[in-house]
Amino acid sequence: MIKRADTYAKRALSMLSVAAGTIVTAGAMDVAVPADTTLLLDEVSVTAIKQVRNVDALPIASTVVGADEIERLNIVTMKGVSEIAPNFYIPDYGSRMTSSIYVRGIGARIDQPVIGLNVDNVPYLNKDNYDFDLVDIERIEMLRGPQSTLYGRNTMGGLINIYTLSPMRYQGFRAMAEYGRGNSVKGALSYYHKPARNLGMSYTGYFTHTDGFFTNKYDGRKIDKENQGSLRWKTVWYPVADVSVENVASLQVSRQGGYPYESYETGVINYNDPCYYHRTGVTDGLTVKWMLDGVTLSSITSFQYINDNMTLDQDFLPESYFTLTQDRREWALTQDFIGRGRIGDYDWLGGLFGFFKRTHMDAPVTFKETGIEKLILEHVNEFSPSHPFRWNENSFVLDSEFRNPVWGLALYHQSGYEFGNWDFSLGLRLDLEHTSLDYNSRCNTAFTIMSMAEGVETPYQHVPIDLDNDGSLSKTFIEFLPKFTATYNMPGVTDGNVYVSVARGYKAGGFNTQMFSDVLQQELMEYMGLANRYDVDKIVSYKPEYSWNYEVGAHLSTADKKLSGQLAVFYIDCRDQQLTMFPDGLTTGRIMTNAGKTRSYGAEVTLNYKPAERLELNASYGYTNAKFREFNDGIHDFSGKYIPYAPHNTFFAGATYRQPIKASWLDHVAVDVNCRGVGDIMWDEANSVKQPFYALVGASVRLEHERYSVTFWGENLTDTKYNTFYFVSIGNTFLQRGKPLRIGATVRMQF
Repeated sequence: MIKRADTYAKRALSMLSVAAGTIVTAGAMDVAVPADTTLLLDEVSVTAIKQVRNVDALPIASTVVGADEIERLNIVTMKGVSEIAPNFYIPDYGSRMTSSIYVRGIGARIDQPVIGLNVDNVPYLNKDNYDFDLVDIERIEMLRGPQSTLYGRNTMGGLINIYTLSPMRYQGFRAMAEYGRGNSVKGALSYYHKPARNLGMSYTGYFTHTDGFFTNKYDGRKIDKENQGSLRWKTVWYPVADVSVENVASLQVSRQGGYPYESYETGVINYNDPCYYHRTGVTDGLTVKWMLDGVTLSSITSFQYINDNMTLDQDFLPESYFTLTQDRREWALTQDFIGRGRIGDYDWLGGLFGFFKRTHMDAPVTFKETGIEKLILEHVNEFSPSHPFRWNENSFVLDSEFRNPVWGLALYHQSGYEFGNWDFSLGLRLDLEHTSLDYNSRCNTAFTIMSMAEGVETPYQHVPIDLDNDGSLSKTFIEFLPKFTATYNMPGVTDGNVYVSVARGYKAGGFNTQMFSDVLQQELMEYMGLANRYDVDKIVSYKPEYSWNYEVGAHLSTADKKLSGQLAVFYIDCRDQQLTMFPDGLTTGRIMTNAGKTRSYGAEVTLNYKPAERLELNASYGYTNAKFREFNDGIHDFSGKYIPYAPHNTFFAGATYRQPIKASWLDHVAVDVNCRGVGDIMWDEANSVKQPFYALVGASVRLEHERYSVTFWGENLTDTKYNTFYFVSIGNTFLQRGKPLRIGATVRMQF
């Protein structure tokens, strides 16, 4: 059983779990006792710093995954919550840089996320850094609907809170080892201890390796091989009874192949240049909380650093067209001051948030022999057969360097009032953000114009190309983000309520650097008399995305808590929705554009039922109908079409049965069966191709003892064939298959 915290810790934790983010039941770490499960906590629910009530009592559609279910479903990243939470989908494709998130029909593949991520109350600013593994997760909360009033930019679809185990509630060693198909290996070792009564520390090391599941025909090697490791140091300190201090420092290193994109026509992965994603990330978060009479003051400070490199064979063909490297260093600082209090039936919360982020990126696109011939010379020479062009070298570089500083300030407040069985709340956020882009794009190469005479080519003119463009762009955004909720608490129904909410969501605007290679390419074509020059500001910049979210929902639970559930219906009116599109023709970049108007409506239901002490059933279903109301890209009118990449349906169902065993070496046997479903997914704005609905079956058998457990598990047991991504580039169509059947075993120990 978990050792109890000392007097200092108990006093602080009795009011709110700030130091580690969560409060768990006394037996949460004892394998022999069922821990909290999705949608239901048997004793004490978690309250984050900005939540004035337990999550089940808030007027929010939410899904909570507890420690026991996290272990049963082998969840180590936020992607593991996909489909468990209705209308929440994170496709697994590309690499760990690809954290595309779709919630209720909104989302985007690149740049700004639609979901915020907090780990132990510390916000992560860059979605490219969302996909990392964590061990010793106690709880994951997924809040759907705009959280922009309290959390600001890029939370218009919702928020994910992840909380990890605190050394004040558990002391000792924890170990994990896993082996699965694809020569996939995981290992973790943690040590939790209390050097003093009011001081706890934990140290966690983690490593994972996989040979991968997809083979590149070109060289016969697995293409999605990965090695990943991390170190994490957590400190919790209570210097005095009313003050808590928590600091979490982490280092994460990932070296990944990735990008197993196969040809739609041949069904084969076959490309000649390397593809990989390398990332090193450092994060430190400091949370300080001071509890006064009737008022709680908190401070959350973070430092984040990312050094990553994405290198692609961007044509994904066995020929040498062109490659892309995106080498980035990013530093970010955040500071959030929060105050909250209560006077009688009135409660309030307010704060001041600021951040600064600076990105330095080199992004060269290298045109190779086939690319020069097919994408440039063939296009030019059809207009001048008597004077053909010949390139002077086998390759050249379109090089771009960027510096992108972004800063923001926000002032926010939320007031709540209880009037009998009714709760009302009104919030407002004033958000100021400034972003700028300093760029330098350059190209140094040459070509020769030939003269044809009686079938013989002779040099006619040598044309050097020396492009060197510098420039600066900047934008400032000022946003007002209100939210209103009304909640009716049902008398006589435990944790039962019905709520209505109206909220404005906001996703920041910015600059799409991937289009600079196209800008350079068009300037280069101007030397040849063929040009379709871009306005840099217009083609690179994109506007913020806004939404109004209208929602009616209910949280219901029987008195004995054997049956609990949530219902929600929503309507989202979205303006300037950010979409990632592949340009027509033989260009190399990705356009971030703003659709005029979109709308999305749907419904969600989650249920948790425990008909017997040993049996638990849970299910969730989400339906979304998301379409363009007005969207014309200048060539096509997509009005009335479904928004691509956002699934119409998500489904999850699971059943767990635990059988007690009277043996000295075994306490329980737990059997879990689950099914995840997603679809339909439209792959393009014209809705000409789609991924139909598919379902993935998983199961596990876990042998449990107070000090250890052994789990035999399987995922996609029916080996269902499905696609997670589809795109068209330079006239060729590609897709990525979902992962095949996987089986393995996991051993966990605590001592």
